[in-house]
Amino acid sequence: MNMKSPVHCGRWIKCSTATVVMLLATAIVKAQAPPAPPPATPQENPPAPTQKPSKKKSSRVPDFLIRGTVFNEKALSFPGAELRIRVAGEKKYRWETYTNSRGEFAVRVPSGADYEVLAHVKGFVDQTHNVGAKNGGDEETVVFLMQPVGGKK
Repeated sequence: MNMKSPVHCGRWIKCSTATVVMLLATAIVKAQAPPAPPPATPQENPPAPTQKPSKKKSSRVPDFLIRGTVFNEKALSFPGAELRIRVAGEKKYRWETYTNSRGEFAVRVPSGADYEVLAHVKGFVDQTHNVGAKNGGDEETVVFLMQPVGGKK
């Protein structure tokens, strides 16, 4: 049986470690060296000038803001009132929202059309306001004063 002495094992480990460190250092130096320049070749045709893509104008229609407040018959703010908005002349409502705790609402719609805004609260008569978003402005404010069904006060 051939047993190595601890002194020989220690030398072997030191030599192996030193060899590994040297190999790693060589690999790192080679990896950091700049690549050799490509061989110079004469260019027959000059490169075509690169054209920047033309900036397309957005086809998106600017938004129009319809905002307002809903009040009850006592001129107090009306939280939770339902508001539905549609393009004038259409049957289907496209936008729907509710008033906040202060009776206010705001809805963004595409400009360039006329809209009908309907305020609905159970027990009150529905009210409608027409809003024109064609006149070049960017917002319109509407106010609804809701009246109870049957005219009770």
